[in-house]
Amino acid sequence: MIKFNLKCEHGHGFDSWFGSNKDYEKLQVRGLVSCVICGSCEVSKAVMAPRLAMDPKAPDLREKPLIDDVGAKFPEEARKMHYGETPERPIMGQAKLEEARALLEEGVPVLPMGIKPKLVN
Repeated sequence: MIKFNLKCEHGHGFDSWFGSNKDYEKLQVRGLVSCVICGSCEVSKAVMAPRLAMDPKAPDLREKPLIDDVGAKFPEEARKMHYGETPERPIMGQAKLEEARALLEEGVPVLPMGIKPKLVN
């Protein structure tokens, strides 16, 4: 099976699955491939990004968090990074108002957040 990004003469984009490229071409010649939005049979393949096989030994980056949630240890972790005691990385967590003020007074960059961001890709 192969999935193609398709586009009709009116610019509507849609995806469709075919058994093979040859199957797509046979159906296209017979006028059996049509736009799912307007029904036009003037359909062509749109530009597609290739799907690359991943090395099974490579780490799956989609499972790695974008931000490390350090919870209540946020002030401690932020200070360690600021003073070079630990490597810098994106962190989030909780800090009391007084703790956040103290961090800012020390020059540690902090930003209040209203909601918890998406943690993974």
